Amino acid sequence: MPLKSQDLLVSLKLALPGFREGGWTYARLADELGMSDSEANEATRRAAAAGLLTDARGRSEKPAPVRTALLDFLGHGVRYAFYVHPGETTRGVPTAHSAPPLSESIQAAPGTELVWPDAEGTARGQAVEPLYPSVPEAARRDAGLHELLALVDALRVGRVRERALALRALEERLVDA
Repeated sequence: MPLKSQDLLVSLKLALPGFREGGWTYARLADELGMSDSEANEATRRAAAAGLLTDARGRSEKPAPVRTALLDFLGHGVRYAFYVHPGETTRGVPTAHSAPPLSESIQAAPGTELVWPDAEGTARGQAVEPLYPSVPEAARRDAGLHELLALVDALRVGRVRERALALRALEERLVDA
């Protein structure tokens, strides 16, 4: 079964330290990511099959991120598996080098801001298709997830320097955490 972009979204959410504390449910995961319970469940199955999550079938445990595998996929495969090219200027939610944490260290030239298209967005920039349609809303609700997704987008669309900074920041958040 091929990996889908929502599988990566689910894996990133499960990698957030605060989300897994105290246990989690598929209903909560789905609600926070703007997908159905069955979509969240299937996403964890595909991510586990790909090695991004532990395989919890037949056990009372729920899938957990395999952080080194997730980082390896992000560093070497995400820009090829889920490639994207910036589009027209639109209103949206900042991503990639236009959002924290990279916006704190990279001064973007005017007109190079990147956003996920969203009517409720606070910024204008070139449109970047999010990994999943509900990403802008999920990012507005969870700053930690927003940072991870923005870093992933820097890997998807960034130049060499931006990708290197993003990968370093992802390593700090995913492996060193």
